[in-house]
Amino acid sequence: MKTYATFREIRNDLQQGIITCEDLVRYHLDNIKKKFHLNAFLSVYEEEALKRATEVDKKIKEGKAGKLAGLVVGLKDVLAYKDHPLQASSKILDGFISQFNATAVQRLIDEDAIIIGRQNCDEFAMGSSNENSAFGPVLNDIDNSRVPGGSSGGSAVAVMADMCQISLGSDTGGSVRQPAAFCGVYGLKPTYSRISRYGLVAYGSSFDCIGVFGKSIEDIAIVLQVVAGADEFDSTVSRVAVPAYTDELKANDLKKKYKVAYLREIMSDGLQPEIRDSIVSKLEKLKADGHTVEPIDFALNEYILPTYYILATAEASSNLSRFDGVRYGYRTNNPADLHEMYKKTRAEGFGKEVQKKNFTRNVCAQRKLL
Repeated sequence: MKTYATFREIRNDLQQGIITCEDLVRYHLDNIKKKFHLNAFLSVYEEEALKRATEVDKKIKEGKAGKLAGLVVGLKDVLAYKDHPLQASSKILDGFISQFNATAVQRLIDEDAIIIGRQNCDEFAMGSSNENSAFGPVLNDIDNSRVPGGSSGGSAVAVMADMCQISLGSDTGGSVRQPAAFCGVYGLKPTYSRISRYGLVAYGSSFDCIGVFGKSIEDIAIVLQVVAGADEFDSTVSRVAVPAYTDELKANDLKKKYKVAYLREIMSDGLQPEIRDSIVSKLEKLKADGHTVEPIDFALNEYILPTYYILATAEASSNLSRFDGVRYGYRTNNPADLHEMYKKTRAEGFGKEVQKKNFTRNVCAQRKLL
């Protein structure tokens, strides 16, 4: 089967009977098996995906298929998918099975997308290289000696290596944008609250966003149009009407000229030369195409990273407090008492990167509360 650049091409061939959803699923499953060494998937739902494909094929023939019929999707291991494992790539959630669907996942299913598997990531989405997973690192398909970026490394690699057409990831401080760049695919981190966070394992609740990986901007627009919007299960989600993103793409006049700004501070000598040269080249191309390109100053630039780490680690500490071995997941063997169970469970269940960010645990340990 050929590699499809866009979902539009897939739908066209499905409608003409050139391919079936089952063909698509088998194609992606074959790629997952061939590139198993990349460690992008933690679970592959082979039988279930094939059964679902058969159901969607029938819907297509009957003219009852949803907007995403034929779209094969992978889920980062921080998104709830009912009756399937959910571990945030952490030992502390060993054996945990999700009891419901995340809103974004449910909306994909409602439009006949096919979920093919659960994707590796940095533990609790904390990392930028996908080397902090309890299941081992994810490798970059371009060069296996390079990292794919993180924390959504498995999701980016899965799209890059054609293991699925679309992946859902999450972005707290760059976890969709950075791996998309490292892997040469498109990655969208939408405006905070554009997509409901219901069913997303929390890292930093005031930063977390569900994002989308794809091979084309058009595909991402289609998916965003489906998963975005108000949700009664998330009080923080935006209630602003969801635009018809795909129509806006079609209506976009390529002759229209835009005003583009970039931060002057980022073009410093500290930037990797290859990256700086690539940015400069893109800016020059925009100018040559008639767009207005201007540098702007942002005086608070030096405070961005420390501010993020103060807030994100504080929120992470609060969110991680629920993982204690009492109700679900991993529990240490034969603790002497309740305090020792808490302490050993969290020490054994959390990886080093998560422990660094779990300030509450460190403070409690110092006060001999754990």
